[in-house]
Amino acid sequence: MSFVSLGFTLAFVALALIVAVWRRLGIERDLVIAVIRATIQLLAVGYILKFVFTAKTPVYTILMVLLMIGVAVMNAKNRGQGLRGIWWRLAIAITLTTVFTVGFLLIVHIIPWQPRYVIPLSGLMTGNSMVLSSLFLNRLASETRARKEEINVLLSLGAAPHQAAQHVVKHSIKASMIPTIDTMKTIGLVQLPGIMTGLILGGADPIQAVRYQLLIIFALLSAAALTSVTLGILTQDSLFNRHQQVIESLQRKEA
Repeated sequence: MSFVSLGFTLAFVALALIVAVWRRLGIERDLVIAVIRATIQLLAVGYILKFVFTAKTPVYTILMVLLMIGVAVMNAKNRGQGLRGIWWRLAIAITLTTVFTVGFLLIVHIIPWQPRYVIPLSGLMTGNSMVLSSLFLNRLASETRARKEEINVLLSLGAAPHQAAQHVVKHSIKASMIPTIDTMKTIGLVQLPGIMTGLILGGADPIQAVRYQLLIIFALLSAAALTSVTLGILTQDSLFNRHQQVIESLQRKEA
């Protein structure tokens, strides 16, 4: 696709802006900023990946994966404001998920150790883990506020913090995994997923494209479970202060 052809796709952006102005949504500035940022970021990443793919140096590949994990952690931690040490808990969960899923694919030789395979798949796993982390932390905060009286009663009866919070954590894990499970239920019926569509547009055999897509969605399901459970284990004690009381920031409803 040439830059001229890409320029024509700005018609989609214009349509979104027209709708926003027409309905007075007040998001025109955000739309423009989002388009500019997405364009600059993707173009920059494209040139960086071209350099990494050409260099074929493992160090660059590892640095790219670490960069993606770092950005994911910084973005997701905003959802966990008030929780003690949330950044390192997220770092462990997202890193573990990415290393496990991509590492397994490498160990069983489903993909080779090449930047063009490792970096995109790591990005998929990291991005999915980031979204799952945000969903988990949002639900964790809301569940804690809704059940604070129940938690306090359990604590007063002598329950340990992790015991008092286990139902909150369980519901948060379940809620964060539901979108991934629901997507799998309708995949191929409601929409053709991105990897499959990209391969077909690139001229690949549809059956081969389906196999690659199944590989991705199975890995994403594993990533969802691993991220949610790991975060559940790591964050359950951070809901309480040193006096074993629910921290104030979780008791107040966010504005």
